[in-house]
Amino acid sequence: MDIVHGLVVLTIVHTLAAASPGPDFVFVSQQTLAGGRRNGLLCSLGIALGLSVHLGYSAFGLATLVAHSADLLWWVKMIGGSYLIYLGIRGLRAKALAGSRVLVVQAQPRSALRTVGAGFLCNALNPKAPIYFLSLFTLVLSPEMPLFQLVIFSIWIMFIQLVWFSFVVLVLSIPSINSQFQRAGHWIDRFLGGAMVLLGIKVLLGKTS
Repeated sequence: MDIVHGLVVLTIVHTLAAASPGPDFVFVSQQTLAGGRRNGLLCSLGIALGLSVHLGYSAFGLATLVAHSADLLWWVKMIGGSYLIYLGIRGLRAKALAGSRVLVVQAQPRSALRTVGAGFLCNALNPKAPIYFLSLFTLVLSPEMPLFQLVIFSIWIMFIQLVWFSFVVLVLSIPSINSQFQRAGHWIDRFLGGAMVLLGIKVLLGKTS
């Protein structure tokens, strides 16, 4: 897969994944609502930097894998595609939460470095991240892919993460929009879930070379 095609695929998939509410979304929401826009943006930067941990072992580990075994790559694609479908089905089954609200608490004063570090740890210690990123890279991997291309893909994913959560911070800074987003959350989950299922099927049916 060429660089441009790979960037387009990763943009679509990772934007869908980043938009799905999870630990990072909850943490950014809390930091923004409790500490303001600055806290939220610093936290978003930390979360984007935290991706470097998962991207490192996923991209470079899989690069070594595909260089030595096409059969193992096939199994990784099967597992990765199945996991994307699993995530999609969970989204399709999302239900509305009656009276759901985000708790706003008074944030303790925290330096910029500590806020970035908290976001970094929130993402780096996410136990669900490893299999997701292994799944993500199965969409663009090929035995002929050079190392520099994987580096470009990794940096691009971090950029997407930063842009998305910066957007979330700006939105959550507006109370009226925040309440509307919470009420429509289950419909957003269902839409993203359907897209994830289709992407998972694409992985399962795609060629491994």
